[in-house]
Amino acid sequence: MTDHRTAQGVPLSPAVADTAAAPGTRDLHAFIAGLPKAELHVHHVGSASPRIVSELAARHPDSQVPTDPEALADYFSFTDFAHFIQVYLSVVDLIRTPEDVRLLTFEVARDLARQQVRYAELTVTPYSSTRRGIEERAFMDAIEDARKAAEAEFGTVLRWCFDIPGEAGTAAADETLRLATEDRLRPEGLVSFGLGGPEVGVPRPQFKPHFDRAIAAGLHSVPHAGETTGPETIWDALDALRAERIGHGTSAARDPKLLAHLAERRIPLEVCPTSNIATRAVRTLDEHPIKEFVRAGVLVTVNSDDPPMFGTDLNTEYAVATRLLDLDEQGVAALAKNAVDASFLDEPGKARVTAEIDTYTSAWLTP
Repeated sequence: MTDHRTAQGVPLSPAVADTAAAPGTRDLHAFIAGLPKAELHVHHVGSASPRIVSELAARHPDSQVPTDPEALADYFSFTDFAHFIQVYLSVVDLIRTPEDVRLLTFEVARDLARQQVRYAELTVTPYSSTRRGIEERAFMDAIEDARKAAEAEFGTVLRWCFDIPGEAGTAAADETLRLATEDRLRPEGLVSFGLGGPEVGVPRPQFKPHFDRAIAAGLHSVPHAGETTGPETIWDALDALRAERIGHGTSAARDPKLLAHLAERRIPLEVCPTSNIATRAVRTLDEHPIKEFVRAGVLVTVNSDDPPMFGTDLNTEYAVATRLLDLDEQGVAALAKNAVDASFLDEPGKARVTAEIDTYTSAWLTP
């Protein structure tokens, strides 16, 4: 049996491996591998490769996280969303010093660059690190130093989304807002304000004052919504949090009025197919609502979420979307341009990456 692996070295989940092995997709996989891309929904700690997780676990031997990269595949097998959060937080516990933060951030950028990612908005949860004792200024300096070094070495531009860990409540929201808006702390690369973690029992409207203040400070609103709850959570994110993009938005397919609203307002969805299967938010890839989103005219972007934890990477997610949407090279390129269009990259940057996509696609299709 072929051992299909992601760029990070984690064996692909069975559903994703089936896509990777599908007959007739070899040329499209090669096209995807070289295609310039942007990624808008990818988590900082959740992007730690097995190599980095095992190195961090070895630095902190009191952790329950395996130090053997091969054992991480079993460790990253989730029974449901709650179990995923439990495992995710155990990896968060490995980030204990500014040096850990810097290592993680730089190596995440390296993995993105290997996939031809030109621009990424990395979701960072500073509260999780500062409450574990990392001095807040040192945390900001670590991510910024890694960001600048990665852009110089790899050419990949990183920007930050600071997100509230919803399960920690309004106290965490207060702290995240302060870290995101206080002049002496706010990092240069910060562009947006988000809300992650479990949705069940974490109503979106309670965070309205925090998002209002973040938006007033010039940050974009990009909460998770409708991943494990119904479309009403997405409406709350739109109405109360003034969301400009929706993280996941999986349940939007259940509400035709919501789909029409998203399409009319050009509010993008950050779709993460394999993540939704791994956390049991969607039963199978073939049942994933990405097809309904596209049919409704919603602006769809494809993302990897927490790639090593889900046995995937961004190139594989593009392959999954290519199969589900029955795309050719031009369709895949259009999907890549969706992410650029929906990003918070400045206009010259958007034009540059879009031109790269067009040039690459034209050269690929020219006999």
